Amino acid sequence: MARLIVSVVVVLALVVGVLFFLSGRAGEQPTSRVEKAVELGNLAG
Repeated sequence: MARLIVSVVVVLALVVGVLFFLSGRAGEQPTSRVEKAVELGNLAG
């Protein structure tokens, strides 16, 4: 009985690990924009 529980836990851990690996590899990294703080005086003209 204990061996069955250990086997199920190991299989679930492998499946979750593979899913995270594949989703991280297949997903495109979003481009991040860094916006600079601009003083209001510069926008006036």
